[in-house]
Amino acid sequence: MHRGAGGLSLHTRVGLVLCLLTASLLAVLGGLWLQGTRSAIHEEVEAATRVSAQWLKVVLADLEARPADEQAARLLSVAASVGRVRAHQLEIRDGAGVLRHVSPPPTYKVGRAAPEWFAALVALDLPVRQFALGDLRLSLHPDASRAVLDAWDELLALAGWALLLLLALFAAARMALARALRPLEQVMGALDRTGAGRFDTRLPGFSTPELARLSRAFNGMADRLQAAVNDNVRLDTQRELAERMQARLAAERRDIARELHDELAQGITAVRALAGAIVQRAPDESALHVPAQGIVAVTGEMQDGVRRILQRLRPSATGLAEGLEQIFAGWRARHDGIDLTARLELGDGPVSAETAAVILRTVQEGLTNVLRHARASRVEFAVLREGAWLRVSLQDDGAGSGQPSAQAGCGFGLAGMGERIEGLGGEFSTGRVAGGGFRIEARLPAMPNKTIQESVHEQ
Repeated sequence: MHRGAGGLSLHTRVGLVLCLLTASLLAVLGGLWLQGTRSAIHEEVEAATRVSAQWLKVVLADLEARPADEQAARLLSVAASVGRVRAHQLEIRDGAGVLRHVSPPPTYKVGRAAPEWFAALVALDLPVRQFALGDLRLSLHPDASRAVLDAWDELLALAGWALLLLLALFAAARMALARALRPLEQVMGALDRTGAGRFDTRLPGFSTPELARLSRAFNGMADRLQAAVNDNVRLDTQRELAERMQARLAAERRDIARELHDELAQGITAVRALAGAIVQRAPDESALHVPAQGIVAVTGEMQDGVRRILQRLRPSATGLAEGLEQIFAGWRARHDGIDLTARLELGDGPVSAETAAVILRTVQEGLTNVLRHARASRVEFAVLREGAWLRVSLQDDGAGSGQPSAQAGCGFGLAGMGERIEGLGGEFSTGRVAGGGFRIEARLPAMPNKTIQESVHEQ
């Protein structure tokens, strides 16, 4: 089992917690035992005190019947013969306070004593009994030291058994946990192998319901992860193939464009220059004048066609900007009553012919809608490059709502616009503007993947 941040395994930590709880319970039981032992010692010593006091009273009563000069000697003789009075120390002093007799020390567990702190916990202060016989004074001092020592020895024995119990509990808990949590080793191993890239790793079915649920969840996650990895590998392969094909197509387009520019375009330019020279030098009534003019016109159209072909072979933001400027120039010339502002930030990156065509159609459709439905006085247009994307926005201050018009032939412009944009993988949205007006927003890829994929299929 893996170790935690503190260096202890889960088995050890759980075993320690169980031992700590058991030790707490034993401590409570120890407190109860201590209270009972204290009461037992008190009762034992107090009972011994009563017995000893009764015995002394009987002895003293017997001695008082004897002559006074024999009483002291007889008492000391009896005390010396008796020795230690049961759990008590007997002291005899004369009238001057001189100690005449004291009980000998106990012979039970001689030389040993319980710790003072333990004796303070269990022993009680019992009163000293006083007796008199003539001039002699007898003091009976209760002595619980032997009972306390017995309690201490019993406590040591109980502590030893408790320690053995805790050690046995700790070992049993670790063994039980190791057996119960052994499947987790398989789970950890499976996670490690999966983290190392072995996505075919699976867990077996466990008999424990909780572990069985864990196994099913892990295997399901592993299936989804393997499927996702396979999809990513397939997508990476397709992307790499598409990038290579696109690079080849781009290289071939550059070669074709260069050939067109260097061979065909220059040839057409030379033919047009020769025809132009004939037009300039031949008289108007000459038979060569009219055919030469025709050649100049046809070669001019051919040059325009070659230029358009070169733009398609080498798409760029320049061609899109020129197309937009032409649309704006024509609009301003025909509708000078509507203020048109345009913001173009296309950058230097390439723009596919499909994207450029969709943007031009979107602008044309949007301006047409402004004329038909908006009754606007101001139109704002913007095309901004955002990395590999182009953001297009057209906003007016008119009364357009975006709802289909009831006029014949109307109502499909916005829908078609959105379909064309989404067909290239872009996003399209429309809506009213706060304060009045209508807004069209679109986001298109400058070089959509659709173009790459179609080019690959064509190859």
